[in-house]
Formats: sequence, structure tokens, C-alpha cells
Amino acid sequence: MRLSILFTNLLLALICLVFSMNHVAGQKLKLIDEAATRETKVLYKNLNKLSKKHTLFAHQHATEYGHGWRGEENRSDVKSVTGSHPAMIGVDLSGFSGRTPEDMQHAKESVRKVVIDAYNRGGVTTVAWHFSNPVSRGGFYWNDSLSLPAVKYIVPGGEAHEQYKEILKGVGDWAHSIKGADGKLVPVIFRPYHEFDGGWFWWGKPHCTREEFISLWRFTVAYLKDSLHVHNFIYTFSPDNKFKTQEEFLERYPGDEWVDMVGMDNYGDMGRNRYALDTAALKLKIVSDYAINAGKLAAFTETGLESIPNTTWWTETLLKVMKTYPIPLAYVLVWRNDSRSPTHYYAPFPGQVSVPDFMKFYDDPYTLFENNLNNIYHKKRKYRKMESGSQK
Repeated sequence: MRLSILFTNLLLALICLVFSMNHVAGQKLKLIDEAATRETKVLYKNLNKLSKKHTLFAHQHATEYGHGWRGEENRSDVKSVTGSHPAMIGVDLSGFSGRTPEDMQHAKESVRKVVIDAYNRGGVTTVAWHFSNPVSRGGFYWNDSLSLPAVKYIVPGGEAHEQYKEILKGVGDWAHSIKGADGKLVPVIFRPYHEFDGGWFWWGKPHCTREEFISLWRFTVAYLKDSLHVHNFIYTFSPDNKFKTQEEFLERYPGDEWVDMVGMDNYGDMGRNRYALDTAALKLKIVSDYAINAGKLAAFTETGLESIPNTTWWTETLLKVMKTYPIPLAYVLVWRNDSRSPTHYYAPFPGQVSVPDFMKFYDDPYTLFENNLNNIYHKKRKYRKMESGSQK
């Protein structure tokens, strides 16, 4: 009898332990699109594996243009400094609507080439969408005298819903056209409606209700995935840095079945408005903790310091924030280097004052660049990262 009771107690304890371990580990990592291409699934899994010890470095528009140049083959400011392109390139669908048919076609072809070239080199692409207001003038920014609150117009039941479907068809056609030299569709990280908690974009919090925003997100994902059969997108949810708790972070979250990756855009805590490194690190932990529990990836989806006047920003600000807590982050992206502005840049170029510190950032085993990636679209992937201070 005593043995039976002891066995029962041990069994109950084991069940509780297994349950506890599963709870801590969170949900199983899985894309929301069950029909996702093999390359998309493998990229997602490899990003997860790499994020346990590393983070991919990304730069917006890195190979399209840079400080003082535009449209040069196989060039990036990051490569000019380090010898390698960023591991991830940021592109934008801003030219896919609100322009003449000829201009839209040119934009699609230009972005297609950037994405395919990155894939053929072994790099990764993340796609933002500075979506021009489809029902009024004013572009993607909110303009009090010009903009209409477009979200309520384009969600199901809205008077511009059919127009929005046509715009999404253009995005879908483009997604079906990005094929690498191997004939496979290129997977991309798709990050629409970012920084929605601010008021500077027409999809921002002051210009639509929580229900309207969630409806827009869910329809966009469902229409691309299920109606247009786009199966090479990894869907990423990324507010700005206004949240302080998980509840605030998730205020406009559409649900786990509609998101693959969660992130945060944060310039304000990283030197633009203040240096609040502990605060920035805590916000990243909120993002990462949720990702782990929900079976998602996490990323630092946008950051940077314009003109990088701080000569140790890369190691003493960015790297320090990302290493404060032992959290997995798939990538970190810094914003673009304008080709004409003398001051609007977020990555170094030869001669820029933060280059020596950026080389320390580059050499750190934690960061990965394009030349560190090897077969990231294949299951048996390896990476190349030398010890700090050695050539790569």
C-alpha cells in the first residue's frame, strides 16, 4: 500500500515537472502558414537556432544606396567598412501603390532584384511597408490637413475595401515573382503597419480603433495567405517603444494565429531622445519573453542613432542593450543611409567616426553578417564566425 502511494506521488510529481517544463519552454515554434514553402520554414527554424547565441545585423536599403552613392552593383556602406554586406537587407514596398502604373512596375522590379540578389548571396531580407494613404493625399505620414483615417475605409465592410484588395493583389503578384537562381521562391520577413502605437502614420493609434487595426491586420494576413496563396512571408508585428508592460505591448496584438515574429522599433531610448539603456533592455525582454511563451521569434526590428556622433554607440549602447538579458533576438536593424543628405545615416561608411567601434561590433561573436551565413535556407546549416579580433 505504501509502495503504491509512493509510486502515485512520484508519478504526480513527474507529471507536474513535465507540465512545468513545457510551460517554461512555451509553445512549439511554428509558422502560422501551414502551407509555407520549405525554404520559408527552414529560414524560420534557422533564425530561431541562431538567435540562441547570435543576432543577424540588418541595415535598411543597404544595397540600394548609401552615403553619397546610389545604384552601384554589389555595394553597401557596411561592406565598404567591414568587407561583408549585412546579414539582412531591409527593403520597402512604399512604391507599390499611389503612383503611376509605370512607376509602380519599376518599383516592383527594383525591389525584386534587391531581394533576389540578397538570397542568391545567402543573405536574408526584411520588408517594411510605408504604405501611401489609399483614400487621401498626404502619403504614409499623417497630415492633419490632408489625411483621412484610412483604416476604417479599407477593412472589410469599408467603402475602399475592394481598392485595398487590388493593392494586396499587387503585393501578392510580386511575392510570387521573387525567385532565386535555384528557382525557389525567396522567403522574406514581412513587417506591415509598424509603429502603430504612435500617431505619425495614418494607421497609428490616434487614427483607428483597436478593433479596426486588428481587423486590418487579420484581413491582410488572411487575404495574402489564403486567397492570394502567398506562402513565402514571415509576418512580423512591431510597435514603437511606447509600452512599459506586456499588456501595453499586446494592446493591439491580433492574436498568435496571425503573427510569426514580434519586435520593437526603438530610437528614443537609444540616444535620439535620451540614453535609457536599462529601459530599452527591459522592453526587449518583454518582447522576447512573450515570443518564447507564444512560440514566436523576437527581433529588434528598428533602431539607430542618426549621424552616429557617439563613437562607441555600437558596443556601449546597442550591444550593451541587447546583451543585458540572455534573450534570443533573430536580428537587429538600423535605419537607412540617405544618398544625398550629409547627416541622415545610421550605419558607418569609410571615414565615419564610429568605424573603429563598429569593427568591434562586427568582430563580436554575437553579431552575424552576410559572410557568416552559410546555407541558412537549408536544414543542415553552418555559420562562420571567427573569434573576436580575427579576420573573417
